[in-house]
Amino acid sequence: MEYEIIGGSFPAVNVTLNEGETVFTQSGAMAWSDTGISMETNAEGGLLKSLGRMFSGASLMFVRHTAMEDGASVTFSASFPGEIREFRVDADHEYIAQKSAFLVAEEGVQVDATVSKSFLAGLVGGEGFVLQKYSGEGSILVEIDGSVVELYLEEGQQIKVETGHVALFESTVQYNAESVKGFKNIFFGGQGLFLTTLTGPGKVYLQTLTAQDMAQKLIPFIPTTNVTTSSDK
Repeated sequence: MEYEIIGGSFPAVNVTLNEGETVFTQSGAMAWSDTGISMETNAEGGLLKSLGRMFSGASLMFVRHTAMEDGASVTFSASFPGEIREFRVDADHEYIAQKSAFLVAEEGVQVDATVSKSFLAGLVGGEGFVLQKYSGEGSILVEIDGSVVELYLEEGQQIKVETGHVALFESTVQYNAESVKGFKNIFFGGQGLFLTTLTGPGKVYLQTLTAQDMAQKLIPFIPTTNVTTSSDK
């Protein structure tokens, strides 16, 4: 699989395949493709596994795109302004990601749902009980909102992150939630009641933008009154 990321802050990725090569993606992710690409939709891993992925933000069905000739290409677009990043998955590098991070992957990669080990983290950590887990072997391309900041946490090193800014982390990193201390911090600090805590060792990828924050910024500009049309007069 060869690829080129295009589109700047509103990215898409153009994937070029040799004959017989296959990548899979979520339903609706394809933007355009050559005529040399065949498409097949199915429930990878069966219905129960597909339902679990759906709760993690992935689609119920996966779509497989296979090249029928060398050099055939297919383009997939991100659903939100930000970046598209490649991660190499193998036995030593498995990842946990935010909901809806998955964009496209090679056949050897497994995209599954994983449940937060901490009840508190799942309940209030901003990503819910169910996250996405990437295992197997191969390359995966994921969506990250805004710009990405990469950190490495040493053994026992911990950072606190505002809800929703955790994009992806290695499976060796522990994920939890911590309550904000102090009356004024809780009610006037603008951070909510809880922060996500990440504890090393392992790599962490943070995102500078969240869909929730953007939605809150746009709400004041959304009309709340009905528009009168000529038929209503």
